[in-house]
Amino acid sequence: MNRLTTRWPWYVSLVPVALIATGIFVNILSPHDYWGDYQLGAAVVLAGALLSLRHTIAVGAALVLAELALLIKDGYFGHPPGTFSLLNAVFTALVGLGVNVVVARHERRLEAVRSVAEAAQRAVLPTPPAYVGRLAIAAAYRPAQFEALIGGDAYAIQDTPYGTRLLIADVRGKGLGAVGTVSVLLGAFREAADQAPDLVVLAERMERALVKEASSREEDIRMEGFVTAVLGEITLGADRVRLLNYGHPSPYLIEGDTVSSLDPGEPSLPLCMSSLGAPQPEPEDWPFPIGGTLLLVTDGVTEARDRSGTFYEPARLGGQGPFRQPDEVVEALVRDVERWTGGPRDDDMAILAITRRAGGPAGP
Repeated sequence: MNRLTTRWPWYVSLVPVALIATGIFVNILSPHDYWGDYQLGAAVVLAGALLSLRHTIAVGAALVLAELALLIKDGYFGHPPGTFSLLNAVFTALVGLGVNVVVARHERRLEAVRSVAEAAQRAVLPTPPAYVGRLAIAAAYRPAQFEALIGGDAYAIQDTPYGTRLLIADVRGKGLGAVGTVSVLLGAFREAADQAPDLVVLAERMERALVKEASSREEDIRMEGFVTAVLGEITLGADRVRLLNYGHPSPYLIEGDTVSSLDPGEPSLPLCMSSLGAPQPEPEDWPFPIGGTLLLVTDGVTEARDRSGTFYEPARLGGQGPFRQPDEVVEALVRDVERWTGGPRDDDMAILAITRRAGGPAGP
């Protein structure tokens, strides 16, 4: 693993070199005191934490050679003070190597954990097909933290006798508990999508599965657990899209340079909260033009903040079109959110984009 590419900007690798240069310069200016040894020691330790083993050895060798050259120049080599100073430089270099070994071992373990998490994520949340009939599809999952590839955001799309049905959802919470709920949610969707005659029945079956799953969990999860979601159905002719929103960020329809928010007429509670007795929302439908893209996101997108605390608006994509393929929409959105936040996000984000093609069989 290249730790500089995963954790630090490229210029961080120059810090040990700058410290070595500074330390040597200070020692040359004050050869009798060797005040620059502190910078030289710090350079080796930082190299061990930030750089590869090969570069750490190079920095340690540079420290020892610089110390040896100064001792020879000042006439201390071979005398007890010079010997102790040289041994101290060697010891410092060995400390840097030890730091590098410990950090590398930790990163190997972390990489193994990430590999398992990535495999679990792919098993729970597989990549959707690139094409379903007249629809082209793209999706992305971006964790808020590099170390965590698994979370509570989910999406799915399935071809059914009633049209192409789709789901995007966000499970309250994080970690393995959220992943367990995601697996139940997606399992219920995949099973019921082919059988339920409409989106309301599909939502009811998913609700029952989630409530049953929550009944075996701790009381605080039963009382406070919920899932925001949007269920969708693109008609067999692919000319209209029906949406059923359960407290989730609204989808968007992109046509050329225009981005329209498909807001629900009435707000609805999330799934897994049927015990509160809220009325069941009704599906709403919109025309789905040829070349248009239906964009669905989780709140990791809509709640991303810039430095001033302003929320991100997917409508910003309007000036970046037109988009020919859904993967272009996904890539543009990810880049724009990263520019907007200018750093780490607070939440994972899932993105599902579906473009209506002119026609023809599935495939490019």
